[in-house]
Amino acid sequence: MGKMGLRGYSRAFWVSNSVEMLERMAYYAIFIVITLYLSNTLGFNDFEASIISGLFSGGLYLLPIFTGAYADKIGFRKSLIIAFSLLTAGYLGLATLPTLLQSAGLVSYGEVTHFSGLQESSLRWLIVPVMIVIMVGGSFIKSTISGSVAKETTSENRARGYSIFYMMVNVGAFTGKTIIDPLRHAIGEEAYIAINYFSAAMTLIALLAVVLLYHSAHTAGEGKSMREIGQGFVRVFTNKRLLALILIVTGFWIVQQQLYATMPKYVIRMAGEAARPGWIANVNPLVVVLGVSFVTRLMARRSAITSITIGMFLIPLSALLMACGNLFSSEIISGMSNITLMMIVGIVFQALAECFISPRYLEYFSLQAPKGEEGLYLGFSHLDSFLSSIFGFGISGILLTKYCPDPALFPTREAWEAASVNAHYIWYYFAAIGLVSALLLLLFALLTRRKQQSTAQ
Repeated sequence: MGKMGLRGYSRAFWVSNSVEMLERMAYYAIFIVITLYLSNTLGFNDFEASIISGLFSGGLYLLPIFTGAYADKIGFRKSLIIAFSLLTAGYLGLATLPTLLQSAGLVSYGEVTHFSGLQESSLRWLIVPVMIVIMVGGSFIKSTISGSVAKETTSENRARGYSIFYMMVNVGAFTGKTIIDPLRHAIGEEAYIAINYFSAAMTLIALLAVVLLYHSAHTAGEGKSMREIGQGFVRVFTNKRLLALILIVTGFWIVQQQLYATMPKYVIRMAGEAARPGWIANVNPLVVVLGVSFVTRLMARRSAITSITIGMFLIPLSALLMACGNLFSSEIISGMSNITLMMIVGIVFQALAECFISPRYLEYFSLQAPKGEEGLYLGFSHLDSFLSSIFGFGISGILLTKYCPDPALFPTREAWEAASVNAHYIWYYFAAIGLVSALLLLLFALLTRRKQQSTAQ
């Protein structure tokens, strides 16, 4: 057994969770404004920015299936070193690419950091290989850290272990999102570039922590052959029950993705440039940090599927609350836009849903994983986030263009207001997606229960 730390967990468990927190700080610092970076800095339109962001996020959650299997083979320590090396290089690339283009005379800064001359230039697509480096590095993190939690816990303390893991994820998310708004108000839209240096520093610290501190006694699966890896792929991809659960929970994540795909542009356009999407988005991790341990204890005697089902019915309610900001003629709270207020209320419910769903979802997958295949199975569990990124960001781009377009495309404020009068309809679409997913999970739970009962007879 590895050296034990606080509350009976190994040092590898705590190192894994600590570097996960640093990685989440780095990721969310840039991801909360990634569509603004792509549009305001590099000149992509709403749809292009949504597609690029969606493919980036989607790849980040698709690749763990493969990097997770590879991590099982080479060991989690080597995998983490590869991951944080790539992430540090990638974030530095996001920070330095605009500066390199400017120094080459290809772009110029105005009062606001818009690049001139890139809107029709293919040079802006140089951002894609940089994002691929981040995507590959991040994909190792997705499978390896959650897989490490599975390796370093037992069936008795696993639910609590994933609760700790998810709390650390959201501490990192909260901290990362907190950085951007003060920076944006201090230096303007150049913050979308400068924030990447912060992210690179966090992943570099995590890399050093892994090199110096991470050692695990659990090495099952290391050195396996390619044939054994292939057999593992066949087992996980032919597990119909896991595939069905992934497809259903994708509906939750499609709604959750709107914190990044829709909300930043929506609140700035509807509530004004003074809106602070970073602070608004931070409501989510704050509520999760405060509530996930309580919810885990509350649901300790309930099955994972029961806990997930409760969360799934909270998610359509959250989207409906977000839509209500347009429905009041006067401010509910003086000095706060109703758009902002109802967005915050909706995000509170969204975060509560996450407390019921995410830790138990990971626990469910970890319990299906054979020894030595934790990376593969936990990587596979992120397929729902891949699907939600592709569809969530794609749908967002379409809905923003239709109901809440860029004000810069209109000759007058009045013309834009006429075009965006039904902007709140966006959230009705996402409420419908969430409700259908919740109903499908009820059906899944019923069929699973019947199968278990027939097997037991």
